[in-house]
Amino acid sequence: MNLVTMLSLLVSSMLIYAAPLIFTSIGGAYSEHAGVVNVGLEGIMVMGAFSGVVFNLTFADSFGSATPWLALLVGGLVGLLFSIIHAVATINFRADHVVSGTVLNLMAPALAIFLVKAFYGKGQTDNIQQSFGKFNFPILSDIPVIGDIFFKHTSIMGYLAVAFSFLAWFIMFKTKFGLRLRSVGEHPQAADTLGINVYLMRYYGVLISGFLGGIGGAIYAQSISVNFAATTIIGPGFIALAAMIFGKWSPIGAMLSSLFFGLSQSLAVIGGQLPFLSKVPTVYLQIAPYVLTIVVLAAFFGKAVAPKADGINYIKSK
Repeated sequence: MNLVTMLSLLVSSMLIYAAPLIFTSIGGAYSEHAGVVNVGLEGIMVMGAFSGVVFNLTFADSFGSATPWLALLVGGLVGLLFSIIHAVATINFRADHVVSGTVLNLMAPALAIFLVKAFYGKGQTDNIQQSFGKFNFPILSDIPVIGDIFFKHTSIMGYLAVAFSFLAWFIMFKTKFGLRLRSVGEHPQAADTLGINVYLMRYYGVLISGFLGGIGGAIYAQSISVNFAATTIIGPGFIALAAMIFGKWSPIGAMLSSLFFGLSQSLAVIGGQLPFLSKVPTVYLQIAPYVLTIVVLAAFFGKAVAPKADGINYIKSK
């Protein structure tokens, strides 16, 4: 295997695994900038993956190659609806944010598998026929070397996720909406005195995280697992949470961190094809993403500074 082929394989695999992490981690950043800790990203991804696959299987004959794209929207909407549970619990009933998020993570797999058995009479769905395959960029893929590495047989969702991270950063830091969202996560009392509806902005943050987390789950199911089972989403939501913290709650930082974690995940799959990793036992490559997640959280969690009111319930009378 020559160097260009090896780099092409690495970049393509990294983007495939990073795309769902990028969307989900950016969603988590929006929620936490609004002051609501959302550790339920894993559960939201599960519901997004489940609904995306069910929609894909049901309507593939009707919508053809457009089915995966429509399934993303369905997964996002289901993730948004599921996140309302977290929003109501934390904002209206002032429940502990970590406990509420944990409930989502416990509820989602059980609910999804129950529905799969109810719909299909077995523990997992069939494989989808319409998925996000490899993509060649017109013109760019013809560039010598660079085209082979970055633009040929690659993941279009990976590039869309990277582009979206810049849009998400602009909205968060350069628009009135983003300023108001961040203000309720830093000092909700001050924001309230300026006429900003703290509860509404926090709802926006949680619902955005639900929508993007659902999209992340739908991308994962339609580009990596190509079906839904109990083991489809195990860990990506927590890795996305780590990417958000590692990226210091910035959409661009979360994107860069997700690319790093996406690379570590992809090595577990393609490591045997790479000369410098072919002799490394597969089990070590498989546990590497989770070991890196623990290391990153241990090393950077104390140093990364979250929004000041993150995880603190707001009571208007105080």
